[in-house]
Amino acid sequence: MTTENYAKILHVEDDLSLAEWVSEYLETNGFSVEHVSRGDQVVQKISSQHYDLILLDVMLPDLDGIEVCRHIRQISQIPIIMMTAKADEFDEVIGLEVGANDYVMKPVRPRALLARIKSVLRNNEASSSKKSQQLVFGKLQINQEFKRVLLDDKEIDLTSSLFSLLWLLASHAGEVLSREYVFQTLKGREYDGLDRRFDVLVSTLRKKLDDNPQQPKRIKTIWGKGYLFIADAWFD
Repeated sequence: MTTENYAKILHVEDDLSLAEWVSEYLETNGFSVEHVSRGDQVVQKISSQHYDLILLDVMLPDLDGIEVCRHIRQISQIPIIMMTAKADEFDEVIGLEVGANDYVMKPVRPRALLARIKSVLRNNEASSSKKSQQLVFGKLQINQEFKRVLLDDKEIDLTSSLFSLLWLLASHAGEVLSREYVFQTLKGREYDGLDRRFDVLVSTLRKKLDDNPQQPKRIKTIWGKGYLFIADAWFD
């Protein structure tokens, strides 16, 4: 997403009354919010859907926020703001060390929370725009500036459409991108629910990149969800 006004937030909070008012407040300020109450639901959610930010409570049943943050950082660099009622600097340090972008104390002040969210999203967007124009995953190298792809030091010839799709998927490694999101991003218009051109392009990409079409390990299609680029599948 290019602006926070259309950002999608995953809110992880077991206090249902708090989750309700936070969701309502953020939605009135232009955000799309989805809520889950358990930490063990988060990895599955971000593996099947695209989110722009995670608002993550520290004290959660089953799997606490610190552990959830660790798990997320193994597969995604999505921005994370942690929330806690503990006035403990040590908790804050741990949260930031495991990969959180920011930390908010409870009781939550709505305007302060909104400002933090906007700040993290802006910083993330600025950071993304400054990133290298080259992505490297094991034996795969993708250079955006020169539209060049190398696999095992061999240049792979791709059309502009194939390169754009590969760059989009690789830029969101570990995240499932829906057909709607891919279509909107690459074609600039709403997906009609019928067009399967990107299914064809993904199939072609697999052939080009030595990924088994019957049992793909590098670029997967998640049934009913979208496409998933596997970051650690390019070392063999």
